[in-house]
Amino acid sequence: MKDVNIVIVNYIMKEDIAKCLASLYLDIQNSELTVQITVVDNASHDDVDIFLKEKYPMVKVIMQDKNIGFGKSQNAGMKSCEAKYYFALNPDTEFLPGKNVIKKMYDFMEDHPKIGIIGPKVINPDGTLQYSCYRFPSFWQPIFSRTKFGQRQRGKKINDHFLMKDFNHNETRPVDWVMGSAMFIRNEAVKGVGMFDDRFWMYAEDSDWCRRMWEAHWPVYYVSDIVIQHAHGRGSAKVPGVFKALIKNKLARIHLMSWLKYMWKWRGKEI
Repeated sequence: MKDVNIVIVNYIMKEDIAKCLASLYLDIQNSELTVQITVVDNASHDDVDIFLKEKYPMVKVIMQDKNIGFGKSQNAGMKSCEAKYYFALNPDTEFLPGKNVIKKMYDFMEDHPKIGIIGPKVINPDGTLQYSCYRFPSFWQPIFSRTKFGQRQRGKKINDHFLMKDFNHNETRPVDWVMGSAMFIRNEAVKGVGMFDDRFWMYAEDSDWCRRMWEAHWPVYYVSDIVIQHAHGRGSAKVPGVFKALIKNKLARIHLMSWLKYMWKWRGKEI
């Protein structure tokens, strides 16, 4: 069993994969951990498998014949190599020099054996804070996230509450859920709770997983002194406004479907 299995899902992001892996290997080179890096490709047809075979032959590559979605792909990567911890990681992330992110996350989980999932502090490429931990949402949260209602008085207050803008992001603390772009997960918790719910093709699977962790008494933590950089394209939000986005943006439609599935699944339930 490996210490850590890092699973990255690729869909036409070979250049991001290259940058991510270059920084990742520098991050783990002196960690003394046994680390498996697994790339699951969702029929990108971008020759990422050829690139990895030539540049990083130690990376396990799983080639899908179609795009099966984020959660199901992450599950395939985790199942391919059992580890004490799994790290679900987006390809548009980079590790800053000298930060020893993987070792720090491993050590934090070893020191806190009751925690199920942690998320590091996430920063944008310009160094500013990226909100990556959240409170569980209300049904109407997409309205406040995607429209001008979220910029006005009560709507802004609701949106800011969801984004946890009211707490100091330099503090480590339990949170409702952390962004799926960088989630470090204990295998022991996964064995009891299960992996990502693959009914969510993409979006909401991270919030759902954290909610299931809390339900099973595996806390979720935001860890402020472990930092990772994330470009965060927000593909589903590239077309502003709910109705216009649903017409013009496929990812926005997928986001809506996941949202409705999530709300139906958790209707009437409290943690």
